[in-house]
Amino acid sequence: MRGPGNGSGKHGYARPQNMGKTLRFLMGYIGKHKLLLVVVIVCLFASSFAMVAGNYFLRPLINNYILPGDFAGLAKMLTVMALVYLTGACCSYAYARIMVHISQQTVYEMRRDLFDKMEQLPLSYFDSHTHGELMSRVTNDIDTVSEAVNNSFASLISNGLTFVGTLSMMVFLSPGLTLISLGFLGLMLLLIKVIGGKSRFYFGQQQQKLGNVNGYIEEMIEGQKVIKVFCHEEEAKAQFKERNDALRQAAISAQSYSGIMMPMMGNLSHVNYAVTSCVGGLMAIAGGLDLGSLISYLQYTRQVANPISHLSQQINTILAALAGAERVYEVMQVEPEVDEGTVTLTEAIRKEDGTLEETSEHTGIWAWKALGPAGTVVLEPVLGDVRFHNVVFGYNKDKTILHDISLFAKPGQKIAFVGSTGAGKTTITNLINRFYEIQSGTITYDGIDVRLIEKDSLRRSLGIVLQDTHLFTGTIADNIRYGKLDATDEEVVAAAKLANAHAFIKHLPQGYDTVLTGDGDNLSQGQRQLLSIARAAVANPPVLILDEATSSIDTRTEKLIEKGMDRLMAGRTVFVIAHRLSTVRNAKAIMVLEQGEIIERGTHEELLEKKGRYYQLYTGKAELE
Repeated sequence: MRGPGNGSGKHGYARPQNMGKTLRFLMGYIGKHKLLLVVVIVCLFASSFAMVAGNYFLRPLINNYILPGDFAGLAKMLTVMALVYLTGACCSYAYARIMVHISQQTVYEMRRDLFDKMEQLPLSYFDSHTHGELMSRVTNDIDTVSEAVNNSFASLISNGLTFVGTLSMMVFLSPGLTLISLGFLGLMLLLIKVIGGKSRFYFGQQQQKLGNVNGYIEEMIEGQKVIKVFCHEEEAKAQFKERNDALRQAAISAQSYSGIMMPMMGNLSHVNYAVTSCVGGLMAIAGGLDLGSLISYLQYTRQVANPISHLSQQINTILAALAGAERVYEVMQVEPEVDEGTVTLTEAIRKEDGTLEETSEHTGIWAWKALGPAGTVVLEPVLGDVRFHNVVFGYNKDKTILHDISLFAKPGQKIAFVGSTGAGKTTITNLINRFYEIQSGTITYDGIDVRLIEKDSLRRSLGIVLQDTHLFTGTIADNIRYGKLDATDEEVVAAAKLANAHAFIKHLPQGYDTVLTGDGDNLSQGQRQLLSIARAAVANPPVLILDEATSSIDTRTEKLIEKGMDRLMAGRTVFVIAHRLSTVRNAKAIMVLEQGEIIERGTHEELLEKKGRYYQLYTGKAELE
């Protein structure tokens, strides 16, 4: 059951909302490689020094060796310059290789942490975000971070050092000419600020629209059969075109602003060089500047614009990375599932005196483990007694789904829920698992408030067969074993026989080793549902939840699995949600829900005698709408 919104616009950031937090988040990952970063910084300093010093060497080269005609001194000076440039080239190669390692390790850790974070998030988060949008954060957004860390951040530092060093040498050589260059540099920085702001906005838009496109593509691929059934190919193409056009427009705007940055910087640099050459030439003729200093200064004039030009090239990558990093950061800041439970689930053995003792062996006897007085360990048997006490719940504060629900299921009882779509049947079972938190009331499990039970332990004690079956890429045995990862082959086969899945599995080409792909597309819907039932059976839980478990199984198949289902449910507390009322006739109690309220309850016979809503549904005088 999905909550409101699809997350396509509300949760996509058009631009970084908090640059400082995003940078600190990103630097937190990069900063884990402190030793390598120290080496990178040393190499960056050496490389920048070589670039700056090389141009200054032109001054003594011309004044002290070329003009006087000192060929021996010229050869020595050229050798020194060659060594300086060679050292700079080696350092550039070294820091580039190291940054590749840092980049890949950074995105590895970021992607790992993002995936781990998603595993901790409540289902409500996934209800309000499309799968494609979340996939985009794991793939596209982190890829932009990888590119920036790999190329742009080291370049940013290198160009910054080169710029400071170059500007310092220009002031040293000619403070007067430096004023001219500073005027042009100020104009360049102003253009970068204006154009960069626009570029940053549209690169954020581009990332958001890309997530929308990915989400739509994934949704359409998953629903291809439905599209073809209703002949909606043209509508699907039209809606994709709309999203694709939005992405194209955002990309054009982003690339247009980024594309004009470099030519504008280049032209301003040329004008700066021309003006400085004219003024410097006049100063040299007037004797206010020697020829070597002029030549060296003009080289710096060309060089001082290069860091800004490079930054104008890299700023788009950096801005895209920051936009992507913030989208990752936004997920990382979502509050995880609240789990304050201290009661855990453990397997036990029953001693001769009837008491329980914890064991690491698989005994099939489950117990709740809690700390008693003075730190003692208390073990209580898991019975499967589930009770709702005046429970009120809504997926958001504006709309209440369940109104003052009270019910109980004693150990071993089968409780059925019937009612119209949206009446709250599935919601009740989701609350037993604590997939969502209730607004008021309490839910107890063997007399323990479920909020006091550790969530993993709570969910391990509950076996669920969902209406929407999901199978993973792997063998049939692997998919059944998903209910209990350490299940033996014998346990897997026994679970399959219990669900009556063994008959069709053994006729498959590789039997239990048959590989399933594409969510089990090579199986029928009924076969996939049987595997889902076998998956629950192998877990051997004390409480079982069947959410429309036979909705995709034909009448013949349903009859084939009735005995298996009865064996599966024997001795367990079972909650059943079913549209086929014939499947719930033997329930201990049937709850009839409408608009989040229990309007009738009783056995099949009792409800028929009342001749109320259940009677109307069962006799066909009313329908489950």
